[in-house]
Amino acid sequence: MTSHARHASSDLPTADSVPEAFTFDDPSDAPDSTDEALLRALAVTFAEVGFTVDGVESRLGAEAADALHRDLLEPASFALSREPDDALAALIRLFVLAEPVEPGDVPALDALLAARLVERLPRVRGESAVDASGEACTEQLADELVTALVDVRPYASEGVNGSVEMWVASDLGGVQLGRDQPLRRDHVVGIGPATTLLAQLTPREPVARALDLGVGMGVQTMHLLAHTRHVVATDISERALAFAKFNLLLNAAALGIAPGGLDERVSLRLGNMLEPVAGEQFDLFVSNPPFVITPRREGEEGSDQYTYRDGGKPGDSIVEGLVRELGTVLAPGGVACMLGNWEVRQGDANWHSRLEAWPANDVDLWVVQREDATPVEYADMWLKDAAENAELSSWQHAFRRYLQDFASRDVERIGMGMFFLRRTHEGAVGGPLRRFEHLTHALGHPLAEHIRDGFEAITWLRGVDDAELFDEPLVVAGDVTEERHSRPGDEDPSIIMLRQGAGFRRTMSMSTELTGFVSVCDGELVGSQIVTAIASLVDVEEEALRASLVPDVRELVALGFLEPRWR
Repeated sequence: MTSHARHASSDLPTADSVPEAFTFDDPSDAPDSTDEALLRALAVTFAEVGFTVDGVESRLGAEAADALHRDLLEPASFALSREPDDALAALIRLFVLAEPVEPGDVPALDALLAARLVERLPRVRGESAVDASGEACTEQLADELVTALVDVRPYASEGVNGSVEMWVASDLGGVQLGRDQPLRRDHVVGIGPATTLLAQLTPREPVARALDLGVGMGVQTMHLLAHTRHVVATDISERALAFAKFNLLLNAAALGIAPGGLDERVSLRLGNMLEPVAGEQFDLFVSNPPFVITPRREGEEGSDQYTYRDGGKPGDSIVEGLVRELGTVLAPGGVACMLGNWEVRQGDANWHSRLEAWPANDVDLWVVQREDATPVEYADMWLKDAAENAELSSWQHAFRRYLQDFASRDVERIGMGMFFLRRTHEGAVGGPLRRFEHLTHALGHPLAEHIRDGFEAITWLRGVDDAELFDEPLVVAGDVTEERHSRPGDEDPSIIMLRQGAGFRRTMSMSTELTGFVSVCDGELVGSQIVTAIASLVDVEEEALRASLVPDVRELVALGFLEPRWR
């Protein structure tokens, strides 16, 4: 495939310079980021009127504010109707609820118009304002109303000086626009569960270079700037890059970006997958790629795809290609965090058998499957996502195409989850990690620290043989508890389990001998001393006991139940 990479940190490429497949992707109605001073002033205005995470919750109430995260707008609208409107209410109505607002209520209206965040529309005949009690207002009304062109949400994040308030612009969603028509194909999606999940997965240690593939409206890059010297942010959508640039400059002060200095911190590049960074290496990679498995058809173009979710390739080849190629852009020790979907096909030994062969031999792979779906469930979910179920006949046709596509590859289920990869250092001992976990219970977010610790544990275990492992004082992690289950009247428990209270919250069944070993891992005795004591107590041969415990002890360390004392 021909590379379409372009640096876009100063001037985004024009539509005329983009290959024909991308020409549907129109940034002309994206927010305008040409006036940096105006955007900084807008951020000040938003903060001054209380258009912040805490300010919105205080005005709406916790329940109504929380409902917004579930795309329920009416509780917020009702809460606002109970008090007279002011500048904060106007911004909530405009950018969150997508309601028209009287021009006189909107703060910094001229700046919002200049930035292409709002527009003036003629008042419809008979349209009038209402006061807090629901009664029609009697004062003279303007001939126009102000409506939002985009969604703007307050967002709390970690900035250069700790937690800071920021704002994120994206396209208005289906709930705001109404579900009577599908989203535009070049829709720039806003902050959702996947956005916040990826942010909570990403390790936050200081790094020199990070890559944000599929930057979208830019939230992951905003997080990365708090601990990364330079971020390269790529997207196949010119329109998405325009939103990302706007959001970075709107929040420049909070992100530590000096006036006119965006290029020093961020390089925005237009291009497909890893092509824009060919030959470069990064310490950290994050991505919520277009992983949705959608049916392809002969002759389709970019305008037939939703750029925020459809990669334009058949099956799960987008995710497979990334996993196979990530080792080429990760520096030794570099870590990748991404979300993805994959197919489980008839004849597969298990849900991860295809995934095992994807990464290179110098890349560790750790996959957590959070849920799975049948082809019918999957098709229904993603057709509803873009409101493609709004019209019956086209929905029926699209549904059939999904099912035919999955049937052509004998797909039985679709896995959905999280991928963590790390490129090993040259000369690393042992083979690459291949860890696959199916965890459907609630996890203890954020997971970033636990992901980092998991890779560090694997690195340490690779450097110690079995004798050295049992010469190390081990301690039980602070969040680990023990559970014992027995039937009434039984003298001894029939089930003994260790349970993690934080992070991945795993459970692990224990044998009596392993339970005895873990119970005295207090950092004082080394493993060999513990084995000697247990062997004497239960009258078994010491070397046989040690050999039986080695794989379980390694697993407990790898998964974070046990830790070296020095850690």
